[in-house]
Amino acid sequence: MAKNAKNFVSLECTECKSRNYVVKKSRGQKEKLELKKYCPKCKKHTVHKEVK
Repeated sequence: MAKNAKNFVSLECTECKSRNYVVKKSRGQKEKLELKKYCPKCKKHTVHKEVK
């Protein structure tokens, strides 16, 4: 396996539970991602959390 291997994770809206984004995450990072991004279904910026 490559030394700087990355994996992809989905980001899910905390309000409507729709999965809107797929992002790269380094394998060494243990904590889950939590980003404020635009949700097209809610039509506003909401917190998106990492799901597998």
